[in-house]
Amino acid sequence: MEDLKSLIDKINEEGVNAAQKKAREIESQAQESAQFILEKARLEAKHILSKAKEDSVKTEEATKALLKQASRDLILNLRKEVDVMLEKIISLHTQQALTPPELLKIINSLVKDHCSKETKGSIVISVGKHDFEKLEKSFLSELKEEIKKGIIIKPSDDISFGFTISYDADKSHFDFTDKALVEYISSQLKPKLSLILKG
Repeated sequence: MEDLKSLIDKINEEGVNAAQKKAREIESQAQESAQFILEKARLEAKHILSKAKEDSVKTEEATKALLKQASRDLILNLRKEVDVMLEKIISLHTQQALTPPELLKIINSLVKDHCSKETKGSIVISVGKHDFEKLEKSFLSELKEEIKKGIIIKPSDDISFGFTISYDADKSHFDFTDKALVEYISSQLKPKLSLILKG
């Protein structure tokens, strides 16, 4: 009987020991698995965070580049609009300044100056159609002597305001039209305007 009890105690002790050993093995494996899972989670979190930072930097750089390009485009468009506005203002003032009486004064001066130099070749003056009649009457009455030397005044469809003058029978000419004057004045003012815009 005592042998039986001793055997049962021994079996119990061995079973408990085996169970405890198995439990420790399971616990150790669970800890290793948990450690592995935690390490893997840490690495993944680190990778996600690094990728997020990288993406954030790329997005920030792309945004900065887009803003820089947008500001460049805005400045270019603004300059174009200012140039167009400047040309319109110059054109308006030029047209207002090129009245028939003013044209007559300028033409008169150019013709008299040329005729005093005793140069050969007829003088050809081209004006816009709307100014032609007014100028022709005034011009003919004021420059009777010069007309004898071969001065021709004629209308031109290509001229809105102003005139062209040729001293070699229209082979070449000096351009005093509104287009030419606007171009010249604009070329003088645009660099100054650019400096103002930069400032």
